[in-house]
Amino acid sequence: MAPQSVLIIGGGISGFSCARELRQRGFSGTVQIIDPEGLPYDRPPLSKELLTGEFSEDDTLLAPPTWYEQNNVEVLTGRVDRIDPDSMTAVIDDGSTIHADAIVIATGGQARQLTIPGGDDPGLLTLRTKADAKRLREALKPGVRVAIIGAGLIGAEVASTAVTCGCEVTLIDPAPVPLVPAVGAEIAEVLHEMHREKGIEVFTGLPTEIVHTGTDYAIDLDGHHDTEGDHKIHVDLVIVAVGLEVYCPLAASAELDQEGGVLVDAGGRTTHQQIWAIGDIARERHADGSLARRHEHWESAANEGQAAAASILGQELPTFGSSWFWSDRHGVHVEGIGEMSAPGTTVVREVDGKPQMAFRLTPQGTVIGAAAIDGGMAVRAARRIIDREKQVSAEDLANPAVNIKKLAR
Repeated sequence: MAPQSVLIIGGGISGFSCARELRQRGFSGTVQIIDPEGLPYDRPPLSKELLTGEFSEDDTLLAPPTWYEQNNVEVLTGRVDRIDPDSMTAVIDDGSTIHADAIVIATGGQARQLTIPGGDDPGLLTLRTKADAKRLREALKPGVRVAIIGAGLIGAEVASTAVTCGCEVTLIDPAPVPLVPAVGAEIAEVLHEMHREKGIEVFTGLPTEIVHTGTDYAIDLDGHHDTEGDHKIHVDLVIVAVGLEVYCPLAASAELDQEGGVLVDAGGRTTHQQIWAIGDIARERHADGSLARRHEHWESAANEGQAAAASILGQELPTFGSSWFWSDRHGVHVEGIGEMSAPGTTVVREVDGKPQMAFRLTPQGTVIGAAAIDGGMAVRAARRIIDREKQVSAEDLANPAVNIKKLAR
């Protein structure tokens, strides 16, 4: 029996995508979205345009308020404390309840905290919400000494923005070259070197303690000593960007299976037949029991929202191409597609003697991944090559004179 009401918990791209897809697929029942921050908004601008002030908060909205009126989607402001799976009821933090025939958990993960002495200091900042971005924007002033712990996508983007704001930036990560699994070693090295070129001080290591001295923060970094023998890094502001905590208390309250994420099938259905989970917190369990790698990217979250809508309505699931992501730093645009860390070899395309694009090939020579700096059109062409399993020679992939779009035809 088709549901008559759907409650979506979470107002990110996955939750919004699910609501929009339900209506596009002809669902005429009740659709509600509940989120502590109200109207669904986009997260990528938080580390870029919203942080610099180029965007207002309204610029981040995924749809104007009129869209929800026109599509009969009710947006509620509130926090769900728990889910009663037997009655299919969400219990809100004010004590009220909402019943729905289908519940979709789209809350996203929480910013992971440091598990070191001082890692729980309330003055340490993270970036996950508009409120976080506003607090951070107010702190990023010219001359402020900023340490960013974690040089992944978010950490790198915030470092780039902080430099633009005139801050003195220190970037700390245990990996000598972050993002190698995502874009390959060659492109990752070029991207990481951009930090130094922009005047960012880069340290490889793990912080072991953070002490608020009263005037600044002192970060104890393993293996680091300055010229005077001090083994601490002194800064005015510490930003923690070490990934997401994906354990979901709401899923636990509904007794859903979790293992590095809430376990779902290809349509986002959890171990409860009337509850779905999508976005950063979801992890697909294949029919054979194996677990897929979670994707924490915008397009993946949007796709999962669409798939969940189809699953809720008992319709055929949509199909999607290879996973894709993007990032921006220091005035360049980075895109990646497919798998860059699977077994095989990497073919690099250079421009002016510097790696600009990389392709990952299986031992049989099939392209399974690609990444590029300022090469969005080429990445889209590479996606067609990957999805069609088209055989392309390594020589052509490496040759900048060969048009990738022609290879994809």
